[in-house]
Amino acid sequence: MADFPIRPEKSRALAEKMARLGIREEDLEETFIRSRGKGGQNVNKVSTCVVLAHRPSGVTVRCEEERSQAMNRYRARARLADRIEERVLGERSAARQAAEKMRRQKRRRSRKAKEKVLAAKHRRSETLAARSTKE
Repeated sequence: MADFPIRPEKSRALAEKMARLGIREEDLEETFIRSRGKGGQNVNKVSTCVVLAHRPSGVTVRCEEERSQAMNRYRARARLADRIEERVLGERSAARQAAEKMRRQKRRRSRKAKEKVLAAKHRRSETLAARSTKE
């Protein structure tokens, strides 16, 4: 695996994840192009954007988040591994589980909000009813 400007633990974790998913460096096609957006001269002069394609699966990712090419290479590999994991695991993937958890939380929140609104309406109607009976 290439040498990335990150902690060795993170690099090792990525290598293990790629190995677990069967992603080999030989199967990756890496292309460098110029990035877009902020970054000034560095972006205009250096090809920091990384396009990474995994030939066997056909998955392609593009990463231009960082100003450094080496960091973009690391992030592209991590993103590629996540995409392939999503394909392989489907329902069990961490991203899918997180999305499901958010969906459940939002559903719960909306029910609570609905009950709160209905309770406020009920209190208001009681107040109005109490006024009309005094007259």
